[in-house]
Amino acid sequence: MQTRLSANQYINGILAGDRLVLSRAITLVESRRPDDQALAQQVLGAILSKTGNSTRIGVTGVPGVGKSTFIESFGTYLTDLGHRLAVLTVDPTSQRSGGSLLGDKTRMETLSMNTSAYIRPSPAGDSLGGVAHRTRETMLLCEAAGFDVLLIETVGVGQSETVVHGMVDFFLLLMLAGAGDELQGMKRGIMELADALAITKADGDNLSPANRARIEYQNALHLFPPTGTGWFPPVLTCSAVTGAGVKEIWQTIRDHQQLTIQNGYRTHHRQEQQLTWFRSLVRQRLESRFYNQPDMRSRLATIEEQVRTGMLLPVPAVELLLRQ
Repeated sequence: MQTRLSANQYINGILAGDRLVLSRAITLVESRRPDDQALAQQVLGAILSKTGNSTRIGVTGVPGVGKSTFIESFGTYLTDLGHRLAVLTVDPTSQRSGGSLLGDKTRMETLSMNTSAYIRPSPAGDSLGGVAHRTRETMLLCEAAGFDVLLIETVGVGQSETVVHGMVDFFLLLMLAGAGDELQGMKRGIMELADALAITKADGDNLSPANRARIEYQNALHLFPPTGTGWFPPVLTCSAVTGAGVKEIWQTIRDHQQLTIQNGYRTHHRQEQQLTWFRSLVRQRLESRFYNQPDMRSRLATIEEQVRTGMLLPVPAVELLLRQ
């Protein structure tokens, strides 16, 4: 059993860039134990002034698009430029699929051996809100440890894209060419979140279909309302195998960051993200307190049975529950 670290040992280790201490601090943040949570908040409060200096990038895409292969190629390019990269995953479905603790590192074998990169999966089997809360805190720990580029990968589907968009500066959507009617198959809502689209696997026989898909997507994006940031999402092509397009994607992200820092949007966006996080935690805490009241389960079961059998309508049932 590992010796429990003190708050100062966590703080000093993180600020010194000690990866072992960082990993233990993330485990502390993920713990549900009240004493661990109290210590985690003490550590987070102490390192807060050293956070916020990274470029936060969200990466999502349809199944089979090659997210992990892209991140490995892109991450290697960034570390070759001298950046320190942390890759975090948001995977609320991992309990169903057997977990991804080893999966992420085996899918990014080269990057996981890179001394300038750090890969950390999200905790398995948690609610989406819980995963998001812990991922946000993990981001702060990584920033304090000196990682200047954070990649947040969505492994789950559905709401996870919206959650990740709510914690990053730049949202990259990876797409495939030649996978049927792409425009019909892709949710409009997810496309509207994207700051850039990248058509992957643009090499060999797939190069022409990728270029055609790029034009189709670019035309489709013109139909969307403006983002209000002064930025129009470009559509790019890339190949993780040849490395083509990776440099252009990074330059696109840099251009976006320069624009949004200059016009104040990035600061405003991050402030709104903090508020959203705060409100989400308030809702979670209130819900938890409500359900943990004495006899709440039995009271709830009684009223739910009355609603189920039609003896009570839902609205008066809620009023009755709240009055008791």
